[in-house]
Amino acid sequence: MADTEASVAAGCLEKLNGYVRTRKGTTLAAEILISFIILICYAASLYGGYSAVAICEMVLATIFFVVFMTEMDKSFQVVHWVWSDFIRATIGAALYLITSLICVIGGAGDGARIAGGVFGLLAGILFAYDAYTIFLVIKSTRQHTAAPTDNRV
Repeated sequence: MADTEASVAAGCLEKLNGYVRTRKGTTLAAEILISFIILICYAASLYGGYSAVAICEMVLATIFFVVFMTEMDKSFQVVHWVWSDFIRATIGAALYLITSLICVIGGAGDGARIAGGVFGLLAGILFAYDAYTIFLVIKSTRQHTAAPTDNRV
């Protein structure tokens, strides 16, 4: 029994290590990590309400990380995972950039809020990069058909 649990855990760790070494896995892991850092900064500031963006984006990035790591996107095809990930990354980039600019501009005297804002700007750039790479994947998988060139009706 213990051998079976150990082999399942070892297989999961191998799958995790293999996925983190991919470009998408590294990007999602970095999004989770920077969202956690931002969450800590906003929680330590006087205005803790900005932590909602960090919590939502960290949870969503974790869900997509697990889905793509376990390859559930190939077996559970009710959801279009690439478009969902694109929407998540685009909204995350916009929300991080907006809230971070508000925190950096209006955070005088609150060092944790300014630090969260600076990390949020970096997260906004990271999420925008992720959205751009997903857009390239969507663009490359789109099938184009040639338009007819003859004038016959």
